[in-house]
Amino acid sequence: MNATNVLRELRSLDPRDPGRWPLPVRVLAVLACFVVASIALVYVIVWQNQMPQLQRREDQEQTLRTEFRTKHAKAANLAVYKQQLADIERSFGAMLRQLPSKTEVPNLLVDISQTGLAAALQQKVFQPGAEVKQDFYAELPIKISMTGTYHEFGEFVSGIAALPRIVTLHDIQITPLDKSSTGGTLQLDLTAKTYRYLDDSEIAAGEAQKAKAQKGRRGH
Repeated sequence: MNATNVLRELRSLDPRDPGRWPLPVRVLAVLACFVVASIALVYVIVWQNQMPQLQRREDQEQTLRTEFRTKHAKAANLAVYKQQLADIERSFGAMLRQLPSKTEVPNLLVDISQTGLAAALQQKVFQPGAEVKQDFYAELPIKISMTGTYHEFGEFVSGIAALPRIVTLHDIQITPLDKSSTGGTLQLDLTAKTYRYLDDSEIAAGEAQKAKAQKGRRGH
């Protein structure tokens, strides 16, 4: 049977009556239906069920790619970060060296007092207060009252700024001693604050005290 006869026979088949089709044709039709049904079944069972998992895998891949790029950038800049940390440590060390130790504080108080005398100011009050301890340093306020002129006050402030240790001035008030005159002697009232770093034993004692206080609050 040539191809022309086969085509002619296929055109003569009645699709509404497959029971009269030749046996080979019916076998091929059944096989075709089986293949189509198998493909549809695979799509429904495998593809549709695997879609959510595939989507999750794609999301995970995107997350991992982003994480990899972030870590790669950090690794590439590790040397820069180390250099920045070293610079910060050096800067912090330089600032810390400007804070006197406990044994150096008396000399610093003398320096502050001498700065006022060098500016030709008359010292009326020079009263160190109680220390206020912070995390790694202590703050020492000093109540100061002096008399002099604006020019002498300026020399005193410049001298304080030139000290090798950190001293800050707060609550500055300048009042004339003779309110009836526009010039002459003035009174300078202020609070100078100097700072010292705490030694290891003081820091440990402060941390122990904080821990004890937190434990007491939890107990209540």
